[in-house]
Amino acid sequence: MPENGLLRGPLFSYLGLILIFLPFLRERVWLVLPIMLGGRLLHWGADRISASLALQTWREKAVRRAGRNAFAISLALFAVAALIPFFSSGYVTDILTSVVLYSILATALNITVGLSGILVLGFIGFYAVGAYTTALLTAKFALCGFWLALPLSGAAALACGVVLGAPALRLKGDYLAIVTLGFGEIVRIFANNLDSFTGGPNGILGIPRPAIMGWQLASPVAFYLFVLTCLGVTLLIVTRIIGSRYGRAWIAVRENEMAAAAIGIDVFRKHLLSFALSAFFGGIAGSLFAVKQGFISPDSFTFFESVLVLCMVVLGGIGNPAGAVAGAFLLVAVPEMLRDFQLYRMLVFGGVMVAFMVFRPNGIMGSLTFALEVDDSRDEREGLP
Repeated sequence: MPENGLLRGPLFSYLGLILIFLPFLRERVWLVLPIMLGGRLLHWGADRISASLALQTWREKAVRRAGRNAFAISLALFAVAALIPFFSSGYVTDILTSVVLYSILATALNITVGLSGILVLGFIGFYAVGAYTTALLTAKFALCGFWLALPLSGAAALACGVVLGAPALRLKGDYLAIVTLGFGEIVRIFANNLDSFTGGPNGILGIPRPAIMGWQLASPVAFYLFVLTCLGVTLLIVTRIIGSRYGRAWIAVRENEMAAAAIGIDVFRKHLLSFALSAFFGGIAGSLFAVKQGFISPDSFTFFESVLVLCMVVLGGIGNPAGAVAGAFLLVAVPEMLRDFQLYRMLVFGGVMVAFMVFRPNGIMGSLTFALEVDDSRDEREGLP
């Protein structure tokens, strides 16, 4: 860091943080500058400490220990999550159900954004395709039950991903992001205008809940446990894919496309595969959302939802499946916890987000890249290939 680096870089982030909390300072505006400088000094000290070898060694040990016990930790967390509804109100159960649905959606987007490095701004379009497919098949035309509509919703979203990705993935950077943004808006506009098919602005009513062996998942607790199981299956599949050669290829493409192509990786096919797989899980999440609500309309699939899911991936940790769940909890459950603040709720929430981006730039759970680097450094020390 240069000598005058103390007044550069993240200083503007602290300025934004102070502006967010400015209403709470009221008559104590003079505290703004000391808080900014004090925070910057803390940040500078944290950088110096984090650069030390001792902390790097501790982080490596922590990541390695968590990796060895990942399965046991995951089972324990899922057991706790499954027991919470039995000791809480229906309101809390409904919020947790929303957290789980957004976790599936964020995990799906993480495949594209986090693993293969493709910025998608209209991912909510695949979510809408899955939701409307289930609504049309189970309620509008009543052609089949939920258990057939669920995979068909994922397949419909996957088909849309292939049709969109085949030409669009030849673009790069901002151009590709704009194309995906356009796709999300096109899906919403079609759903809004095709009155005879999608119900238009009025949407589709009467979407039935799924039933297992004649037992309908009508209660909030039963449906929550069902979607929690779906989240567990999704995380298991995605985690296994990340550890496979496909996951390694996606990460290689994300880090350097030219280097990946030089060692024989077909960059376009790997991009298309991640895009289609991400769309499939997005469609599955949309199907679950439709049966949860019992009603869908174009208003549920706006651009804001795409941005919200993208924020979950970034704040949770790029390429980290556990980070997608943490990001969903932060952006769905935390605002509900701040309802007591009423007018200042979004101000406090914005401040929390800015603080995370300053102090945890790699997300709550951290990037998956660091965990992979830890494994590589261990192999080098042990002389393994």
